[in-house]
Order: sequence, then C-alpha cells, then structure tokens
Amino acid sequence: MLNISRSRVQQCSLSVIRRLKSTLVIAEHSDGKVVPITLNAITAAKQLGNEVTLLVAGTKTAPIVSELAKADGVTKILSAENEAFKGLLPEALTPLILETQKQFNFTHILAGASAFGKNLIPRVAAKLDVSPISEITSIKDTETFVRTIYAGNAIQTLKSKDPVKLITVRGTNFAACNITGGNASEEKAPSCDIKNDVSSWVSQELSKSERPELTSAKRVVSGGRGLKSGDNFKLLYEFADKIKAAVGASRAAVDAGFVPNDMQVGQTGKIVAPELYVAVGISGAIQHLAGMKDSKTIVAINKDPEAPIFQVADIGLVADLFKAVPEMTEKIDSYLSK
Repeated sequence: MLNISRSRVQQCSLSVIRRLKSTLVIAEHSDGKVVPITLNAITAAKQLGNEVTLLVAGTKTAPIVSELAKADGVTKILSAENEAFKGLLPEALTPLILETQKQFNFTHILAGASAFGKNLIPRVAAKLDVSPISEITSIKDTETFVRTIYAGNAIQTLKSKDPVKLITVRGTNFAACNITGGNASEEKAPSCDIKNDVSSWVSQELSKSERPELTSAKRVVSGGRGLKSGDNFKLLYEFADKIKAAVGASRAAVDAGFVPNDMQVGQTGKIVAPELYVAVGISGAIQHLAGMKDSKTIVAINKDPEAPIFQVADIGLVADLFKAVPEMTEKIDSYLSK
C-alpha cells in the first residue's frame, strides 16, 4: 500500500497550482525609466489568466520596481541588482532567468518584441530546449497564439505543447497596462553565478528629440526614396511638428543614407500602428507594409498612381510631394493660427 503523508500531498497540490498559474514578464528599462513595450507585454501576460510576476534586473532597480509595483494585474516583482546586468546583456541575464525558472517553474515567459526581447528570449529558449514564439499579435488560450509570417502577408495560428512558452509580444497589438491601482509585492530574485566572458557593456548614445517616440506615437509621418536626399526630410520634420507626429522612413531611405536606421519602419525596422500614418514618397514594398499596415488611417502621397502603397491606403494623393507637403504644412499652420 502506497503511504503518502497529507503534508506531502498538500505540497504537491500547491506546486501544481503554482505551475498552472504562473507567468513571468522580463521588464525592459533604460536610463532609469520603464521601456513602454514592457507595459504591452504585461497586458498580454494578463490575457493568459495567470498570476503575473515581473523580473527587474539591472544596476539600480529601485525606481523601476517602484513604478512597476503599481502596474495593474502584477502580483509580484523579483528584483536583481548586479553590475553584470549593466546594459541588460542577454549573456548576463540568461543565467538569472534560468535560475528563476528553476525555482518558480513558470509556464510562460514573456518579453516585448524589441531588440532586447529578440536577443534574450531565443537564447533562454535554447537553454530550456523549447521553441521560442516570436512577435505574437493575439492570444487564443494558454497554448495557442497568433503571429504574422511571410512579411505580414499571412497569419499563423500556432499551438505550443512545450512545458514553458518563451514568447515575444508585438507591442502595437496589445494596449499598455495602467500603472495605477496595483500593489505588487517585491522580493529578491534567486541568486546565481553570472559568468559573462562573451560580451561587455561599453556605452550607449541616446538620440533626443521633442517629437514623440516612433513606436508609441499616435501620428507618424514617414518618407521614402522619393525624397531624394536627407536634406529634403526637413519637409517632413516641419509637417510632423505641426501635427505633433513622429518621423519614420522606409528601408530604401535608410539604406541610401538619408536618415539613421533607428527611424526605419518595416519588417526589419520598427513596427508601428498609430492612429494616423502618412507615407510620403514611399512605393509600398511588402517589407515596409509589414511594419505599418495595422495603422488605423493610412494616407499615401506619391506621384506614381500605380504605387503599391495605394492598395493599403485609406486616402491617396497622386501628386509631387515637393509641392504637396509644403502646401499641407502651410494650410495646417494657417488653420492653427486662427
């Protein structure tokens, strides 16, 4: 006859409950502030119906922990401070996440589909011998997720039977969670031996602008090869400032050296879904459309009436951009001055 103590059964039951209701979100932060896509990832985590735990790692985590403790739906925050976490390098964070997973046995581990998440999640997935699930756009249930493939031209519904799901979340498809009303508890993350001989953090240079950040802006104005030079982007800057919009660019404009690559919108750039997207001098290659076609209203300005961008545009203007954009800027300026 099998003899198992009641306390042992209770421990096993608690372990199963914990296993079934546990999601970890890896918080991304920079310069003492939470990166907005973390809040989108929290919303996705809440849709799984599990308890949500955040992992905040870095050198000075107190302000980040204090801010995220108020996030709606977050139950617990695990904090880890170590000089090795400076710059949030994936080689340093992976051992921490593996040790955390070993102790808490999460069913899902999420991060935003930013450069940070795309570097980290596949590495952790490889160490756990599971398949990462990249850039989900919606959640069907705890095992079924939706994502785009073929540069956004097809939608895939994926079911994962892995014991732990490693997921990156496309921020534009999930609303940011509220940072009010929450009261998450804090505890130290599990300690681990961190050995990172592969990479080291040197420095970062942050570009500052009074315009909204590209991935979170409600209005975006993007330029393409049709602008002919970087100097001509000042037409877009003037127009964007009038409507308080962020400025983006197509890959063709970036490759031509008109603007820096952090302005690139598209499959290999940033994914945006603003209320208004204005495409100026952009032909509409599928790689670019993959990064902006979820925008609520798309306006296209191109002198070629056969440009593919008009197939997805809500409003199309066949005109010379060097005449149309200054005229639009002037009319908006005249309207605002009334």
